[in-house]
Amino acid sequence: MAIKTFSLGGDLTINRLGFGAMRLAAGSFDGPPRDPDNGIAVLRRAVELGVNHIDTASFYRRGAVRVNELIRRALSPYRDDLVIATKVGPLPTPDGVPRGQATPDQLRGLVEADLRSLGLDRLDLVYLRVGGMTGPGGESIVERFAVLAELRAAGLIRHLGVSNVDALQFAEAREIAPVAAVQNRYTSDMGLLAACEEAGIAYAPYFPLGGGISPLDAARLGKVAARLGTTATQVHLASLLATSPSLLAIPGTGSLDHLEENLAANDLSLSDEDLSDLRG
Repeated sequence: MAIKTFSLGGDLTINRLGFGAMRLAAGSFDGPPRDPDNGIAVLRRAVELGVNHIDTASFYRRGAVRVNELIRRALSPYRDDLVIATKVGPLPTPDGVPRGQATPDQLRGLVEADLRSLGLDRLDLVYLRVGGMTGPGGESIVERFAVLAELRAAGLIRHLGVSNVDALQFAEAREIAPVAAVQNRYTSDMGLLAACEEAGIAYAPYFPLGGGISPLDAARLGKVAARLGTTATQVHLASLLATSPSLLAIPGTGSLDHLEENLAANDLSLSDEDLSDLRG
């Protein structure tokens, strides 16, 4: 297994197995709101178990439950080593689903809103999330990323990232300012992952338990899990961490039991035989 920490932007050491906060508000974008007290308990337990990288966004909300506010209530004042990553760009429609996209003129307001809701003077990592609910590609991100670069220069943001981008958009961003992380859906995007690894850039796939190894490979996961006396979920997460030293896993859950299961993958080592079985 590779070393399980990563130097984000060259100056923030984070554990590669982190926590995605989206499911604290609801199990899905159209699901009922979850108990905010449960979300606070999950966040506090995650940090107790060694998580120091939390991925969030202002559009992670359902009804009156807003994830950024849960994070502030649960964890502020924040530990010095805790890194909070957020995303700006998508604009929720009245049904709560982020279908629209912010214009360049709207991005500063979104960053300032994140600073207020999280109770921070500077955001550790801000991704420009491109494309609403569609896949990557098809538009220039130059104007919007330039706005975030200006906010970084002004001291409101420490590091910048891009999300849901293709190789051209990734290159556009890097021409404007340093890119510390990419957050894409992890399917067949191995070329971009390789480019990130070569450049020392983090690659944090969203929906990590829905990518990498397809649900159709449940038999392979089950075989390795049975051999190791662990769960298929833990094997799946460990296999992601074994893919590249630049890959960060950010599984999300609103359940304390699932949280414990997910984070136990940090102690799981996969042999060459295990990895061979998983990859077929």
